[in-house]
Amino acid sequence: MSKAHPVQVIAVSGGKGGVGKSNVSVNLGIALAQKGRRVVLLDADLGLGNIDVLLGITVNRTLQDVLDGECDLKDVLVNGPGGIKIIPASSGTQRMTQLSTMEHAGLISAFSELGDQIDVLIVDTAAGISESVVSFLRAAQELLLVVCDEPTSITDAYALIKLMNRDYGTNRFRILANQVGNEQEGRHLFEKLTRVTERFLDVALQYVGMVPYDEAVKKAVQRQKAVLDAYPRAKASLAIKALADRVESWPLPSSPRGHLEFFVERLVEV
Repeated sequence: MSKAHPVQVIAVSGGKGGVGKSNVSVNLGIALAQKGRRVVLLDADLGLGNIDVLLGITVNRTLQDVLDGECDLKDVLVNGPGGIKIIPASSGTQRMTQLSTMEHAGLISAFSELGDQIDVLIVDTAAGISESVVSFLRAAQELLLVVCDEPTSITDAYALIKLMNRDYGTNRFRILANQVGNEQEGRHLFEKLTRVTERFLDVALQYVGMVPYDEAVKKAVQRQKAVLDAYPRAKASLAIKALADRVESWPLPSSPRGHLEFFVERLVEV
């Protein structure tokens, strides 16, 4: 793999389930693809992958098959909407949530095959703060936390930030307010989270915007489509496009950090 080709690795997480993380991952991927970036989306919810269901995509092979040595990673890639490629997780298999170090390593070396065919890897993590989630977050270059205006979403996001900061020294988190009424509510939600983190932790949170609550998202989900695809002019779609504009200005890795090699090596560190 060429060392000169930087790959932006963005992990999308949130602590709590139900904050709209997979929707953000998919639509951000499509918005970046529309800007000419080659995007691969990894469904990293290794036990309960749902992106294929969300998008009505038929999946024949999953990461499970790569681990079992039955195929290569490129055989697993499926075409998603808007030109993105998706690596589906296996749904409902407990084994995927308990990978051995060797299996993690196999998964990782599989990624290096993707080589220069990718500009952005978006990692849609599982909910919670399991070891699997933490390993993906540690390996990524950018951490995008999706929060919504519910007390449990704020406390779970705080727990995730605290864990990553205290145990792994991560001190930069990008925060997206999802399902809020307007920009003011988004900022207010961010301030709530900042108040707690500033009191107890040494971290830098950066507000990267908000996605408004939008019936079009619900309609798109019912149609098994991405909102950006089904309703490109919807408020939520425009907000995701604005987020993609911001993501484009995030610094690209100039060192191994954030290269695909780094991502995959870091994932298997024990």
